Amino acid sequence: MKIDLVSEHASPLAAIGGVDAGGQNVHVAALAAGLAERGHEVTVHTRRDDASLPERVVVQDGYNVVHVTAGPPETLPKDELLQHMPAFARVLRHGWAAAPPDVVHAHFWMSGLAAVEASVSLLRPVPVLQTFHALGSVKRRHQGDADPSPAERIDLERGLCRDVSHVVATCSDEVFELRRLGLAGDRVSIVPCGVDTSVFTPDGPVAPRSDRHRLLVLGRIVERKGQDDAVRALRAVPDAELVVVGGPPADQLDGDPEVSRLRAVAADAGVADRLVFTGAVARADVPAWIRSADVVLAVPWYEPFGITPLEAMACGRPVVATAVGGLQDSVADGVTGDLVPPRDPARLGEVLAALLADDDRRAAYGAAGVQRARARYRWSRVVADTESVYRQVLARRRPVEVAR
Repeated sequence: MKIDLVSEHASPLAAIGGVDAGGQNVHVAALAAGLAERGHEVTVHTRRDDASLPERVVVQDGYNVVHVTAGPPETLPKDELLQHMPAFARVLRHGWAAAPPDVVHAHFWMSGLAAVEASVSLLRPVPVLQTFHALGSVKRRHQGDADPSPAERIDLERGLCRDVSHVVATCSDEVFELRRLGLAGDRVSIVPCGVDTSVFTPDGPVAPRSDRHRLLVLGRIVERKGQDDAVRALRAVPDAELVVVGGPPADQLDGDPEVSRLRAVAADAGVADRLVFTGAVARADVPAWIRSADVVLAVPWYEPFGITPLEAMACGRPVVATAVGGLQDSVADGVTGDLVPPRDPARLGEVLAALLADDDRRAAYGAAGVQRARARYRWSRVVADTESVYRQVLARRRPVEVAR
């Protein structure tokens, strides 16, 4: 098949750990590589955020990345990109009119808007599948007036549920939200995010560590990820340090407002000497950091899916996660880790203290995590399941039909 992925703000070539660079970038890159490995012709369309970027990059993994000029060629917060989606759609339409793909898979809601607009104007519309990665209704529920998303986001996502050919959800919790937006049950399939089990393994290099127990959080440093709850939980585990992997480069940590906020939280809690920031690390170094941890934390307020627990389990490390979104699917409570309520640092501290005091339970969680990651979440299975959904949609040949 000729498959086009649209990922307007999350380039598969981007450095991971920035404010708008995280799990979606990893997902799109791994999916594109996996589909290419299965013999498909794959192109990822992402917005040009640097004037020096070439129009097309041929990635070593066998797929192409096309940088679409839509808005100024500079880094912009993703919540400011909606105004540039008509221009993005025009570029897609021009390319697809000349050489249409067999199927389009849009990642994030704005990508879906551009893909649908481009497809419906073709003489023969191309089927568009949608993966939201995050839903505005969930974000608004948890962030309220602090949500920076465009005001019309939820209504536009509801329209996408009507207009796209099929939705690929990443977890069961997301399906319930989609049904509330009006999506019919026969137009959604669950395919989780994945983990590269050839890279994330129990054996391999280990990052340097102190004699203290090490708790580790990984990824973007943004408030909703709950790092401040992890900092406050340190009071219950006086022999442990918390290592935060990700965020800005190490030489820019002191100027980062979220890092400063977390340091203030740590000082107020009396744990400042046990909070460590590494800054951004190379993707290739992430497994070594995970292996250095006694427990990996994933404690967001809400989470569409969450790749960190998969990477931790694949490396044989126990996980403590909040019982939200896709984490409820990926972390088997009492088997590969422990689930805790979100925004409850006291309860988080209790669970961490008990787990750090039990070497046998941590070892059992780690071993079970490796098995679960390899059986359910290895990328080869995720890619094959995604391809199967594409084929089902193509068999129906239900093109995008926008209600007028």
